[in-house]
Amino acid sequence: MRIKEIIKAKGYTQKEFADKLGITLSALNQRLDGNPTVGSLREIADALEVDLLDLFEDEREKNASIKCPNCGTDITISVHK
Repeated sequence: MRIKEIIKAKGYTQKEFADKLGITLSALNQRLDGNPTVGSLREIADALEVDLLDLFEDEREKNASIKCPNCGTDITISVHK
């Protein structure tokens, strides 16, 4: 997940972001490091003003691969946003 990265990019410390959510830093860390519920993720996405899906990395987007039609070799394509 990209939550910590997005928190930093938005200019928050984790403590400031926890305060924004109205929870303790410990509770935020449990959500970030554990298995957060969809509700928690929605709350985090709303507070960060991002789409829920932005919280997740899409490896397919980063490392797409295709086969060369001539030789059959895998070709990896890196996509950068």
